[in-house]
Amino acid sequence: MATLRSVNPSTGDVLGEVEVTPLDQLDAIVARARAAQPAWAALGVAGRAARLAPVAGRLADRLDELARLISREMGKPIREAQGELRAIADGVPHELAEIAAALAPDVLDDGKVRSTIHHDPFGVCAAITPWNFPVAMPHWMVFPALAAGNTVVLKPSEDTPLCGAAYAALFDGLVPADVLTVVHGDEAQGKALVAADVDLIAFTGSRAAGKQIMAAAAAGLKRVILELGGKDPLIVLDTADVARAAVFAARNSFRNAGQMCVATERIYVHRAVADAFVDRLCAEAARMTVGDGLADATRVGPMVNARQRDHVVRQVADAVARGARIVAGGDHRDLFVTPTVLVDVTPEMPIARDETFGPVACVTVVDDDDQAVALANDTRYGLGASVFGADDDRTAAVARRLTAGMIGINQGVYGARGTPWVGARESGYGFHGSRDGHRNFTQTRVLSRPQ
Repeated sequence: MATLRSVNPSTGDVLGEVEVTPLDQLDAIVARARAAQPAWAALGVAGRAARLAPVAGRLADRLDELARLISREMGKPIREAQGELRAIADGVPHELAEIAAALAPDVLDDGKVRSTIHHDPFGVCAAITPWNFPVAMPHWMVFPALAAGNTVVLKPSEDTPLCGAAYAALFDGLVPADVLTVVHGDEAQGKALVAADVDLIAFTGSRAAGKQIMAAAAAGLKRVILELGGKDPLIVLDTADVARAAVFAARNSFRNAGQMCVATERIYVHRAVADAFVDRLCAEAARMTVGDGLADATRVGPMVNARQRDHVVRQVADAVARGARIVAGGDHRDLFVTPTVLVDVTPEMPIARDETFGPVACVTVVDDDDQAVALANDTRYGLGASVFGADDDRTAAVARRLTAGMIGINQGVYGARGTPWVGARESGYGFHGSRDGHRNFTQTRVLSRPQ
C-alpha cells in the first residue's frame, strides 16, 4: 500500500504516514456516501445541528494538541495555529444558527400563487482542501455541507494529511458511517474525485487547478465552489497614518510566511509618504523572528515545502534582475525565507502579476489616486484589497473603485460576523459564509400552488 509521509518543514522530521487511497476504491467510497445521504438529510436541519454541535467542545478540548500538530505539519507559528482553532470552536454555535436561517423555506404570495422556496441538499459533496489553514479550510467546506444535508468526501492536502484526518476525527460517533469520509492522495486522487459521481465540488487552491476542476465538472454540469487565491493590493494614500499602514502591511504580508490567499502582495504608496512608509515597513520586517513554529518567539515559520520556497526565491531573484531592489530581508536557509521588502517593483514583473504565496512585500510608488487604483485593478485576481487613508469620503471612494470581492478600509479584508468570504474575477466562483454563502451548498427548489 502506498503511503504519504508527513514531514515537519521546520526540522525535516517525519511526523507520520497515512495510506494513500487507491484510485480504484474512489467510486465505491462515493457510492457509499450517496447511499448514506438520504437518511442524513431526513434528520432535518435541527436534527443535523444537534449531531454537529458537539464538534465545538471536542475541538476546544483538544485545542493545544491540534495547534501543535498544525505547527509541526505545516510550520505555522503556534499562536496563529491556536487562533485558527479557537475561531472555529467559538464560531460553531453562530454558524449553526446562521445555516438554519439560511435553509429555512422562503414563502412568496402574490394573491394568485403561493410559492415556497426550499433549500435542499445536493447529495454528495467532494471537498478538496489546501495546506495553509489545514483545519479551518476543511471546516469551511465540510461543516456547512454536512449541516445542509449533504454527505462529504474530504481530500485534505497531501502536505497536511494528519491535520485533515484529525479534523475528520472530531466527527467520530456524531455522524453515521459514510456521511463523512476522508481520502488521501495527491493530484491523482483529486482528479479522480472530481470525475466521480459527486454532485458538488468545493475546492480551495490555485487558480490553475480551479480552472481544471471547473472544466472537468462541466461535463456533468456539477456544481462548484472555488476559492482560487489572490494577489491582494494595499493602497496607502498621502493622508494615511503611515505607521499604522506599515504595521498592517508587515503583518499581512508576512503572517503565515505569506502563505495566505489574502496576504498583501502588492503595495501602492503615494510618493509623499513613500520614504516614511518603506522605512517603517523595513523596521517591522526586521522585528519578525523567523524560526520553528513551536518556538514562542517565532513570528514567521517555514515555507511548507521546497517547491514553494523555490518559487518564492525565483520570483524575488527575477524581480531584482529586472530592476527591483531588496531593502529588507532577501535571505533564505533550508525552508525559511526571511521577510523581504522589495521596492521599485514595476507592473510588468512576474512578481507583480503572479501569486507569490511567500513572505514578500512589493512596493510601488504612485503619484495619485487614479494611478493607484489602475495598478491595483491590473490583475486577473480579485480576492481582497485594502486602502489606508484618512477616515473620509476620498478614502472610501478609492476603496469603492477596487474590483476585489472584499475591501478593507484602514484594516484587513475580514468583515463583520455574517459577511461572506467572496472573491471577484478569477479569485473565485461561488463563495463561503453568510446566508447566501451557505446556500451555495444547496439546490433551490420552488413549490407553487394556486390560491
